[in-house]
Amino acid sequence: MLRNVEPGSSASCTGCDKPIKFSAKNPQRQVIANVYVDGVWNRVEQFHAVCYDEAEHPFGEPR
Repeated sequence: MLRNVEPGSSASCTGCDKPIKFSAKNPQRQVIANVYVDGVWNRVEQFHAVCYDEAEHPFGEPR
């Protein structure tokens, strides 16, 4: 899922390991990926949108 970074976000990017921060002056986008293993939900991974693109969409194209 591709969405705006919300105020109060405390996640770290799986791609670069840096915080995903809200900025009113420079709005950021993030990708939130629900990861399934053998058809069962396993975890959530969050990326800066740019990092997800650079990783060549490891969990598919974001919607």
